[in-house]
Amino acid sequence: MPRINLLPWRAELRAKRKKDFLAAVVGAVVIGGALSFGGKMLVKSWTGAQENRNGILRTKIEELDRQIEEINALDAQKSRLIARMEIIDRLQRARPEAVHLIDELVDTLPEGVYLTEVRQADQRIEIKGSAQSSTRVSALMRNVDGSDWLTQPQLEVVETVANGPARDASFTIFASQIAMSDEDEELLQ
Repeated sequence: MPRINLLPWRAELRAKRKKDFLAAVVGAVVIGGALSFGGKMLVKSWTGAQENRNGILRTKIEELDRQIEEINALDAQKSRLIARMEIIDRLQRARPEAVHLIDELVDTLPEGVYLTEVRQADQRIEIKGSAQSSTRVSALMRNVDGSDWLTQPQLEVVETVANGPARDASFTIFASQIAMSDEDEELLQ
């Protein structure tokens, strides 16, 4: 039987397999590195694009924040102007009320009653004066109660004061002024 030496053939086959294996490993490492580098570059480009979009959004948000601040400032200014207009309107409507109050005080004042002081705080009026008798003070209160512009008279103090041979009654009365209605304002215009 002839003897065949298979060792060189096996060694060659082993060397070829080793060479093929090393080529496959190097190829896999190169492909893996290329895929990794490509993936890294792709993620980096996505990140850069998202950062650009975020920058645009930040710019728009800052612009909107400035606009909101301007709107809030305009709203505050509007509120202040409306408050001023309301005060001016209230004062404008109250202007004739002072005239009506003085006229009404003159009309309600009975003979023998003299006013020394009239004070007004909002719609509340304090009337101080002297009268020849306390009955004239009660007549003043009845006149105030029946008045078109004054209501709710309240007698605070009545004192009898000697004034030479005569005796006068010093008094303090509180009353409320009736505000003008819209119909009264239209009649005045």
